[in-house]
Amino acid sequence: MSAGVSLLLASVLCSVTVAVLLKLARRFNIDVRQAIATNYAMAALLCVLLLKPDLARFQWAGPELALLLALGVLMPSVFVAMARSVRYAGIVRSDAAQRLSLFIALLAAFVLFGEAITGRKLGGIALAFAALFCVLRRPKDAPAHDGPAHAAWLWPLAVWAGYGTIDVLFKVMSRAGSAFTGTLLLTFLLAGILMTVYLVVVRTRWEARSLAAGLLLGVLNFGNIYTYIRAHQSLPDNPALVFASMNMGVIALGTVVGALAFREKLSKLNLVGLALALAAIVVMMPR
Repeated sequence: MSAGVSLLLASVLCSVTVAVLLKLARRFNIDVRQAIATNYAMAALLCVLLLKPDLARFQWAGPELALLLALGVLMPSVFVAMARSVRYAGIVRSDAAQRLSLFIALLAAFVLFGEAITGRKLGGIALAFAALFCVLRRPKDAPAHDGPAHAAWLWPLAVWAGYGTIDVLFKVMSRAGSAFTGTLLLTFLLAGILMTVYLVVVRTRWEARSLAAGLLLGVLNFGNIYTYIRAHQSLPDNPALVFASMNMGVIALGTVVGALAFREKLSKLNLVGLALALAAIVVMMPR
C-alpha cells in the first residue's frame, strides 16, 4: 500500500509541476511550442526505455490508424490549450478543468459503450458540470490578464473538452485491441513530428532554453503517466482509490500552489466549484 501511495503522490506532483512550468514559461521567455515539441521526443524515449512497448500488436490500417492520427493531432493541440489556459486563467482553474474532463469519458461510456446509467452516476455528472461552471467563473475584482477578455474561460473550456476527447479516444483504441504502451509511444512520436513540422513551416527561430525546458517538461509529462500506471499496478484491487486520489490530489495541490505561489485570486464561487469537483469525484467512485 505504501508503494502505491508514494506513486500516486509522485503522479500528482508531476501533473501540478507541469502546470507550474507552463505558468513560468512566459516569465523566462520560453517558447511553449518548442518546449511541447521537445517534450514529446523525451516522453517517447522514456516510454521505450521504461515501458518497452510492443508495436507488433498495432494495426497499421483502418480504425486504429485513424484514432492514432486523431490523438497525434489532439495531444499537442490540447497541450497548447493547457499552456494558454494556465497563462490566462491560472493553475487552479486549468487543473480543475483537466480533471473534470474525465466526466466526458463517463458520458461516452453511456452513449458509446453501453454502460448502465444509475442515479448516483447521473448525480455525479450533474455535480461535475456545476463545478465546471463555478470554477471557470472569474472573480469580478480579479486582476486583468493580457489577451482577450474571454480567454479566462475559453481556454479552460478547451482544456476540458480536449482532454475529455483524448480520454474517449484512448478508450476506443483500447477496445480495438491495441496495446496501450505501443499506442502511447506512437502517439508521442506522431505528436512530436507534427509539432516540429508546424514549427518548421512557420520558420520558428529555435532557442536552446526552450528546447531544454521541453526536455524537463517531457520528463514530468511522462512521469505523470508512468507513475499513474504503476500506482494502478501496485494497487490492483483498489482502482477507485487510485482514480479518486489522483484527481482530488491534483485539484487540492493545484489550488494551494496557484493561490500561494502565484497569488491567483479565487472567489467564493470558485471555492464552491472546487468543493463540488471533489464531491463529484467521491460520488462517482465505484462502491
